[in-house]
Amino acid sequence: MKKLIFTLALASFGTFAMAQQTPKTPEQKAKMEAKRAEMKEKRAENQEVHFAKMKTDLNLSDAQVAKIKAMHADMRADRDKDMEKNKEMRKASKEKMKAKKDKMNAGMKAVLTPDQYKKWESEKMANQEKRKENRKDGKGKMRKNKMEAGNS
Repeated sequence: MKKLIFTLALASFGTFAMAQQTPKTPEQKAKMEAKRAEMKEKRAENQEVHFAKMKTDLNLSDAQVAKIKAMHADMRADRDKDMEKNKEMRKASKEKMKAKKDKMNAGMKAVLTPDQYKKWESEKMANQEKRKENRKDGKGKMRKNKMEAGNS
């Protein structure tokens, strides 16, 4: 029984981690927009450098460069469209996960005594903080490290 509760608790921790996002202040939003605009401008500059290098390396004509630029623009438009579609899917998935998390919380609250529930929540928060610290420290890359060790 303890293992079942522990397993359920761990499963719910993952959903809590995703749901704990703080809203952005207007200053943060403005800063992010400025950074996006700067990145977009830098990407355009890098792309021009890339096309110029391609032109000299491959000895392309101006017509060929124009066609390649058009193909890149089409590809970017398709990618942006796909990203927007994926953004909507992620939002729906987040809402679904939040509903599952809420259902789990309600179920745990119904099963546990108030003291048990409080202890369960504090353990859940402690584990969430531990995961957050591991992500900051780069310790969340166990799978990659295991794969590298297996290939040696």
